[in-house]
Amino acid sequence: MLLKKNQWKIFIVNLIYLAIALYVFLGRENYEFVMYIGVIIFFLVLILLTNNRVNYPNFVLWSLTVWGFLHMAGGGLLLNGGTMRLYELILIPISAEYSVFRYDQFVHIVGFFVATLVMYVLAKPNLKKNFGWWSTGIVLAMAGLGVGALNEIVEFVAVVLVPETGVGGFINVSLDLVSDLIGSVLAVIWIKIKNGKV
Repeated sequence: MLLKKNQWKIFIVNLIYLAIALYVFLGRENYEFVMYIGVIIFFLVLILLTNNRVNYPNFVLWSLTVWGFLHMAGGGLLLNGGTMRLYELILIPISAEYSVFRYDQFVHIVGFFVATLVMYVLAKPNLKKNFGWWSTGIVLAMAGLGVGALNEIVEFVAVVLVPETGVGGFINVSLDLVSDLIGSVLAVIWIKIKNGKV
C-alpha cells in the first residue's frame, strides 16, 4: 500500500485543493498554474512511490501540503477587483524599489524551509554521526537551495511556454533565491533546535 493509515487525510486534502485549483485555472485559461499543478502532482506521485522506503514524517507531508496550497492561493486568489494576484500583494512595505516583502517571498521562505526539511529526511539515514553540525547544516542548506534553483528553472520554462506569466524578471528571480536561502537557513536552525544536532 502506498499510503499509511494516518496519511489518508493528507492525501485527500491534497486532492481537494488541487481539484479546486485545476477547475479555477482551467476556467481562467491560466495554463501557467495548470503546469504548476502538474509539477505538484509529479512530486505527489514521487512521494507516494518512495513513501515506504523513506518514511516521510507526517509533519513534513503536511508542510508540503500547506506549501502547495499557499502556491495555488497565490496564483488563484484575485484582489483589487480581479486586477492583482495574491502573489503580488505587499505584506510588509520594506522596499518599494524591489517590491519587498511580498506574499511571493513569504511563500518562497515557507516553501524552501519545507524543501530543506525534505532534504534532511532524505539525507538523514546517510549522515555520519561524526559529520559536524556546520558541515551538515551547510549541505542541507545547499540542498534546499538546489531545490530552489530547480524551482526557478520551472518558472523559466513557464515563461517560455506561457509568455503571459506573472513570474517577473531578473530582480524577481534574485529575490526568490534570497527568500529560498532564508527559508533553508531557518530550516537548518529548526532542525538543530528540534534534534539537538543535525
